[in-house]
Amino acid sequence: MEIRRRPPNPKVRVAHLEYAVPHDDEAPRHILEKIVWEKDREIDIARDKVPLDNLKQQIAKLPPTKDFLGALQAAATKPAVIAEVKKASPSKGVIREDFDPVAIAKAYAAGGASCLSVLTDKTFFQGGFDVLVEVRQAVDLPLLCKEFVLSPYQLFQARAAGADAVLLIAAILSDQDLRYLNKAAAALGLTVLVEVHDATEMDRVLSIGGFPLIGINNRDLASFETDLATTERLMIDFNDRLNQQGALLVSESGLFSRADLDRVQAAGAGAVLVGEALMRQPDVEAGLMQLIEAG
Repeated sequence: MEIRRRPPNPKVRVAHLEYAVPHDDEAPRHILEKIVWEKDREIDIARDKVPLDNLKQQIAKLPPTKDFLGALQAAATKPAVIAEVKKASPSKGVIREDFDPVAIAKAYAAGGASCLSVLTDKTFFQGGFDVLVEVRQAVDLPLLCKEFVLSPYQLFQARAAGADAVLLIAAILSDQDLRYLNKAAAALGLTVLVEVHDATEMDRVLSIGGFPLIGINNRDLASFETDLATTERLMIDFNDRLNQQGALLVSESGLFSRADLDRVQAAGAGAVLVGEALMRQPDVEAGLMQLIEAG
């Protein structure tokens, strides 16, 4: 799926007034493009509100990041579970009305999660970097900043808020962006989870190399439907190259039962990222324990 960056907004000036000129590319073509365009705008606002130098000063006072990849590799339960703190999504709306990120994070820690993922997008997922800060203060588990990263500035935001890892989505980033952001994240001590949705994106990521943690998102970006066969197909098609690079595979989306975890583990996934299935549980801790039992 092609993702365009936010187009310029041409204007004409008449006397002392400015008017926007409508054009064919002024509207996003799908939800992911809409998110990316909004994210461009948010980054501009955030930079003006909190300059990069301020973030650097905050980061200088922080302890080293926790070993996100190591926690997954050393997990007692297999596949390792990255449990997600997530209030809403563009496709499902509000997933959990009684959203208490601190209570949820503590329940995940008690229930056996190896790492946590925290949504920091406000507009479409009702998350935020403030949520990440709250979770960081509440638990000691390694934390993934789940964000639509387009700029190095966001990596500094993530690190300042207490993240140990960041998500890079191949669908919205060029090869050059992936290389640069991966290096920038490493310089900040952040582990990168690079996410792919199809064979084209997997080929790109493996051709670039240097990503020890690769996520396969089972959600189709066009229909938003999930299919665990996505993990199975990509693991078969790219098995040799994945083994050569020694990457740990994370299966994401569409995971609701122990049978689902067993299925993607059999395909080669060393970890899973689970959000909605847990967020809909009345008792999050019990839901997570039930999900991973017999593993």
